[in-house]
Amino acid sequence: MSFKKQYLKSKPVCKVTFKLEKELVGDANSVQILGDFNAWDKGAEEMKKLKSGGFSAVVEFPIDQEFECRYLVNGSEWLNDAEADGLVRNEFGEENFVVST
Repeated sequence: MSFKKQYLKSKPVCKVTFKLEKELVGDANSVQILGDFNAWDKGAEEMKKLKSGGFSAVVEFPIDQEFECRYLVNGSEWLNDAEADGLVRNEFGEENFVVST
């Protein structure tokens, strides 16, 4: 798991590239990145499946904010990013990972 931030000079946006390796998701058919930025909408676009079997997605976030996120694998298994900027407890007694821009 990892994500990489790229701050744009042309507008107040941070492009974040999220990647999940095959070792973490096994033979998953789908992975989504969900969070407060997309209202935790399970109908949100799926991450792109890579030839390696991993998944990737690019999301543009406004700068100077924090966003809670989680990966949803095959519509049922939640994962956090080990390299997140932080973790916060959610209302289900679990944790969401934080992306700070």
